[in-house]
This record gives sequence, C-alpha cells and structure tokens, in this order.
Amino acid sequence: MSRTVVRYALSLGAGILAGFLCWLMGVPTPAPPWIALVGLLGIVIGESGGRLLLTRLRRRSATSSGAPAPDGGEPVRHDND
Repeated sequence: MSRTVVRYALSLGAGILAGFLCWLMGVPTPAPPWIALVGLLGIVIGESGGRLLLTRLRRRSATSSGAPAPDGGEPVRHDND
C-alpha cells in the first residue's frame, strides 16, 4: 500500500474515532457536518486549482522564453515574424 493511501486511511480512522467519542460522550460535533464538509471541499478545490494554475503559468513562461520545458520536453518558440 502506498504512503498516501495509508495516510488517508489513518485520517479516516481518526475521524471515525473522534465522531464515535463525541457520540459516546453526548457532545455535539464541533461543526455541523455538511457545512464542514463543504468547507473542506472548498479548501481542497482551491489548493488544487492554485497548484494547476501555477504549473500552467510556469510552463507558459518557460516555453515562451525558450528555456527547456519543466517536463523535459523541447522548448517551444513563438516567433511572430
């Protein structure tokens, strides 16, 4: 199993344990579940979108300057002559 899968499994297990303990003690969860999940989804989408945008901008500037592309490909020149 990869490290990423193990991390997700541990995170899920910790969340289930925390939810069970809250239920057992009769304490409400710290945040309403759906609102919290939607907020976390927004964080993940924002992080992924930012990473994607930054990668595209770096590739565009590298290929337009004639430098080697980040993926090791040949540089692409855009001559407007």
